[in-house]
Amino acid sequence: MTVPPRERYFEDYRVGETLEYGDYEITEKEIVEFATRYDPQPFHIDKAAAARSLFGGLIASGWMTGSVMMRMMVENFIPTRSGLGSPGLDEIRWVQPVRPGDRLRVRVTILETVRSRSKPDRGSILALQEGLNQRGEVVMRMKGWGMYLCRDRILKVDEQPSSDGAAEPHRTAS
Repeated sequence: MTVPPRERYFEDYRVGETLEYGDYEITEKEIVEFATRYDPQPFHIDKAAAARSLFGGLIASGWMTGSVMMRMMVENFIPTRSGLGSPGLDEIRWVQPVRPGDRLRVRVTILETVRSRSKPDRGSILALQEGLNQRGEVVMRMKGWGMYLCRDRILKVDEQPSSDGAAEPHRTAS
């Protein structure tokens, strides 16, 4: 039985596994608003300048594309109970422009899983994350590590280990 992505723990990920999800339409208005605020290059904010650029028209900021991908990752992939964040991304590439009207989805391929030796209640997963347009073309690619709790080491929310390793109720100082 496959565990749904948002309910997974470290042990549930398998090297070579590939998942696709999401559907997000990119609008001209959103491209211009995002770029005006965060990446105000002419080919992101001015249709006439963009038409004269090497892109031949308005394109989304790569940072906007990455933000859209992150939103789809949070909504469809990153587990709410076991996700611990990420120490970073590597090899970020904007492969081809994203234009108004493009529909994006995300493909995630698990490349490596590593259980922590120093913190055995968690592990790290290296994944290839790709943004795809409506034609199935890769528009953005990056590799990133995610940190996840291990199911076999999770205690109940209201318990914590005692000095002898047994679980006891969690008590807070008042």
